[in-house]
Amino acid sequence: MRNHRRATTLGVAVLAAAALAAPAAAAADDPAMLSVLHGVPDTTVDVWVDGELTLDDFEPGDLAGPLELPAGSYSVAITAADAEDDSEPVIGPVDLPLEGGMNYTAAAHLDAGGDPTATLFTNDTSAIAAGEGRLTVRHVAAAPAVDVLAGDDPVIEGLENPDEAVLDLPAGTVPAAVAAAGTTDPVIGPADVDVAEGVNTIVYAWGSLDGDSLALATQTVEGMHSSPDGVDAGTTGEAAATSMPVVWLVVGSLALLVVVIGIGGLRTAVAARRDDA
Repeated sequence: MRNHRRATTLGVAVLAAAALAAPAAAAADDPAMLSVLHGVPDTTVDVWVDGELTLDDFEPGDLAGPLELPAGSYSVAITAADAEDDSEPVIGPVDLPLEGGMNYTAAAHLDAGGDPTATLFTNDTSAIAAGEGRLTVRHVAAAPAVDVLAGDDPVIEGLENPDEAVLDLPAGTVPAAVAAAGTTDPVIGPADVDVAEGVNTIVYAWGSLDGDSLALATQTVEGMHSSPDGVDAGTTGEAAATSMPVVWLVVGSLALLVVVIGIGGLRTAVAARRDDA
């Protein structure tokens, strides 16, 4: 009987450990999500990934994706529109290392001096508190450092190309403008930005100050809601999908243990009655 208990208890432990390990293995196999922003003014381009034409006649200000890609490293080249291949890129080729389960945006843009370049951003998909949204501002324009204004007040100061700033804010509409650092005279905007609950709203300042082509582009990444009753972020996403099966696995295994114990006790009682007879 003790051997039955030990074997069953060991089985519960092994099965539970296997179930808890499963999400980690699954996460490693998850695809990476990649979006692409074209932030080079006055230039229509083609985008090539590992030598294959992926985006054709990509216009300035356009955002494509997200593309679902297996984890790995990808070579991305950007050529003039209608190029026969990627042998003469105007940007790149650049290697993009993408991890499974992560969310990225590759931005083709101008650096602060006005030369074409590319930057890979990792989009923040961590849980957001109930009632709040996330605002990410990225400076990818040929311009000096800038301040981001909400009304007349700077909420982000001294943001340089190609840096970003991330704020979690109460959900709502934010009147935002971009001004040269230390000033309040907008060079972009003001424009109303919708900060939605549980969403990362990403705003790109792109273009060229000298070329009078500064503009805003907006991207949204959804799915970061938190429960209003304060459930820990670890129970969202992959963890939430597997927590109930683990509970039922343990409960079911314990029930099996009770049945095994019961059957063993019944057999002992029957044998005792036979001995008495």
